[in-house]
This record gives sequence, structure tokens and C-alpha cells, in this order.
Amino acid sequence: MLAHPTHERLIALGLAGMARGFEDQRRSPDIGALSFEERLGLLVDREAAERETRRLTTRLKHAALRHNASIEDVDMRTPRGLDRALFQKLVAGDWIDRHEGLLVTGPTGVGKSWLACALAHKACRDGRRVLYQRVPRLFEALAIARGDGRHSRALKALAKVELLVLDDWGLAVLTQAEREDLLEILEDRHGRSSTIVTSQVPVAQWDAVIGNPTLADAILDRLIHNAHRIELRGESMRRTAARRAALAETLDANRPS
Repeated sequence: MLAHPTHERLIALGLAGMARGFEDQRRSPDIGALSFEERLGLLVDREAAERETRRLTTRLKHAALRHNASIEDVDMRTPRGLDRALFQKLVAGDWIDRHEGLLVTGPTGVGKSWLACALAHKACRDGRRVLYQRVPRLFEALAIARGDGRHSRALKALAKVELLVLDDWGLAVLTQAEREDLLEILEDRHGRSSTIVTSQVPVAQWDAVIGNPTLADAILDRLIHNAHRIELRGESMRRTAARRAALAETLDANRPS
């Protein structure tokens, strides 16, 4: 008789996970074999797991990652310059605790953004605040924010996240306003949080992308100092995947019926 009121009371107390676990236990024919402490432990574990799932969902929504990538799906078999030992160190996440950076460079299509999003996804799973930004769109948003009085607030929001992903850096030479914005972002984060930067442009050519020698020195000092580097190489993985798909279609078409 108390089953329904108990379920409703758990819901009212905000213990939805325990409420679902309670209903599952009621429907289980073998639950009587467990002690009270064991059954209560299962309910507490269920509530904790569901709360963590909700928190992770919230962190991933805020991160707005470009790719639904995970570290388990990173291709370590294709030779493209991804050092396995360094990758495992990055997966562990200690570099974020030390407020170090990561620079990922290489030609288009080799998986730079995917790798960055996979590491960012792992950081979300580890309970960290993460934000993904494509650099061209970030500069556009900051330009708009400068015009309507939200510029300072926007920069503060970028400074608060534990891991910031700056994707597609270096597609065009920066304007003066973009140089100043980038310097402010990096200055706020330097020694306090971690940043991943991906770029098609080799690091040695980044000063040309910045365009101003004085600001380039200041920006690059904050970008490169204390940063890990991954230089990916090889053929575009998108072209490789398309070729494999075409081959599979050909084999299917030629297979005897």
C-alpha cells in the first residue's frame, strides 16, 4: 500500500533516480534476497548515477562541441603523426590541472577538430567546464559584443571555462581588433586554465597570421609557452572514408545474388 506514496514522495523530493530504482525493485521478483542495506545502496547508486548523467548532459550542451567525438573512437591505427604515449597523457587530463595548452596542426581533413573535440568530450566526462569556439565565428561574436556593450562580459565568460577549444585558427590574417581580442583571451587564461588550438597553418608561420610583430610576440608567448604539440599529417580522412565507402558499394554491387 505504501509503494505508490513512497514513489511520489521521492519524486517530490527531487530524487527521480531513486524513484525509478524503487519501481524497478518493486517489479523484481528476486529483490527479496537482498538485505535492506543492499537495496538502499542500490537506490543511492541509481540516484548518484542519474545525477551525474544529467550534469554531463548539461556540460556537453554548454560546450557545444562541433563533433560528437570520444577518445574511444580516435583512430590510432592510421599513421598520421599521433603519438600514442602523448595521447594517453592528454586523455588522463593532468595537463588541464597544470593549466597547459595543446596545439594541433596539420592539413585539412586529417582529424584536427575531431581530436580536439574528443579530448574536450573527455574533459566534460571528468567534470570540467568546456567551451568550443570556431575562431572566425568567435571574432564575429566579439565584434558584435563590442558594439552592444557586452564585450567585457563575453571575455569574462571565455576566461571562466577550464578548457577552451579554439578551432580553425589562422584562416586569415587578423585585424587589429581581432589581435587585441585574442591577446585579451590568452592573457586571461594564461597560467589559469587550458586552451586547445587547431590550425592548418604550421606554428612557425603563426606570426604572419597575426600580422603585427609586437602583438605577435605577446600572443605567441602565451600560446606556445607550456603547450603540448601534435602535428598531424597524411591524407584527408574524409577522402579516405569516401573511398572506402565507394569500394564497399562496388563490392556489394558485384556480389553474386
